[in-house]
Amino acid sequence: QVQLVESGGGSVQAYGSLRLSCEYTAYTSCMAWFRQAPGKQREGVARIDRGVAWTTDSVKGRFTIYRDNAKSIVYLQMNSLKPEDTAMYYCAARSGAGCSWIDSTYDYWGQGTQVTVSL
Repeated sequence: QVQLVESGGGSVQAYGSLRLSCEYTAYTSCMAWFRQAPGKQREGVARIDRGVAWTTDSVKGRFTIYRDNAKSIVYLQMNSLKPEDTAMYYCAARSGAGCSWIDSTYDYWGQGTQVTVSL
């Protein structure tokens, strides 16, 4: 069983930055950040697997995922935030092999942290 606890969300003006943190209780090689805006489907934002990171096109160049295994934390550094980045952000972990954007393949989820970006 893996427990995930997110933190770092908040309200920020456009072009500002936030860093989200996800503390985990057990290591899994594949971890990801998803987000869900009101009325929209949950979407994958960034994932990391054995040191290799991916970001979705809409945040490429602005968001970075990285992890500190010594502290058991996965981070999502978000720069140049836009109002369309407003959403609840979730940390997820997958216990098996492979790492994808498909949310149903993740076994563990955090409670979420709200990010609100205003003009």
